[in-house]
Amino acid sequence: MTNTSPNLEPLAYSVADACRVSSIGRTRLYQLIGEGRLEAKKIGKRTLIPAASLRALIEGEA
Repeated sequence: MTNTSPNLEPLAYSVADACRVSSIGRTRLYQLIGEGRLEAKKIGKRTLIPAASLRALIEGEA
């Protein structure tokens, strides 16, 4: 049995979704990744931003 609760937070965001939820532009998002302030994972051809890394950046911990 799986939990299908709509309140589950995603583990990671696509680049487009990370931009949308954080109000950070795509170019700036990639700059932050390049600076090492934001973590990014490549899964196949997709780049995913871990939610914890995005949250830490927004909360000023990165």
